[in-house]
Amino acid sequence: MRHSSMMLVLILSIAVLAVMNLAVGSVGIPAAAVFSILNPFDTTPLRGENAEIWTNIVMYTRLPQTVTAMACGAGLSVAGLEMQTVFRNPLAGPSVLGVSSAASLGVAFVVLLSGALGGTALSSFGIIGNSAITLAAISGALLVMSFIVYLSHKVDGNVTLLITGVLIGYIATAIIGVLKYFSSEEDIRAYVIWGLGSFSRVTGGQVYVFVALTAVILPLVMLLAKPLNILLLGDMYATNLGLNVRRARMLAIASAGTLTAIVTAYCGPIMFLGLAVPHICRGLFNTTDHNILLPANVFCGAALALLCNFIARMPGFEGALPINSVTSLIGAPIALSILLRRKKNM
Repeated sequence: MRHSSMMLVLILSIAVLAVMNLAVGSVGIPAAAVFSILNPFDTTPLRGENAEIWTNIVMYTRLPQTVTAMACGAGLSVAGLEMQTVFRNPLAGPSVLGVSSAASLGVAFVVLLSGALGGTALSSFGIIGNSAITLAAISGALLVMSFIVYLSHKVDGNVTLLITGVLIGYIATAIIGVLKYFSSEEDIRAYVIWGLGSFSRVTGGQVYVFVALTAVILPLVMLLAKPLNILLLGDMYATNLGLNVRRARMLAIASAGTLTAIVTAYCGPIMFLGLAVPHICRGLFNTTDHNILLPANVFCGAALALLCNFIARMPGFEGALPINSVTSLIGAPIALSILLRRKKNM
């Protein structure tokens, strides 16, 4: 009963925060107008001198950004929970296997290397440049993820995979540093801006693709709830219970890596959500059952991402704050307070 009530609270929080994201910004829009714009059955046209402006802002700017934030928060949170369970490490996150670093390296080749070799970076060519960045990030992330999945099928221990992920991160960082050295200030600035992460980068038809990919993978991850619960017992007990540990670990790593690759490709490297939200959910629900934690991470991750996006775009700021800064500043105190309260109650 308590778990159902908490789920309902999270769902209501998502609804409230979504409306706040659509209504509040540099241009304030009444909530009634937002509902009228989003209601497909409302045959009465929105009236007023600002009606067309409000419609364009909601439908073409704020709605894609809001939907992207929800999908990003849900995907990274679930990926982080899988990584923490597989490696039995509370500090593990979606980027622990070097997938985010590989995506960043792919983008660096497009933004920095193309500019150094050709004089003009591919990222400066509008839609073509944005598509090139997305494809490069996905290619780099999926390439490394494929290697990690292959390695997880060959080795028994988790330590080797963790070390491999860390080494991939170091190699990617080193190559990016060399590319920065030979790049112009304008290209470096473009790469740094991409690295700050943003929910507003996904526009137009990209929103449908991004949300569709996330919506397909998340239900499939829910099917891993039972294997993830058994993995908590340790490899020996899991094997005695009939679980194919290598196969379960490979599926968890593949799904978490794919979610991380998709989010990083479209939104940039969004930090902290995948690390903090699993701990927040364990504290709120006081359980380790993945049948509860997986959907809880979907809702909690979406709600926290919406909260961070709302704060980043609050009126008074010049433009929008870097989303990575906001996720850390907002998420860290929330996670810390829940963890301390949970420890006090034990």
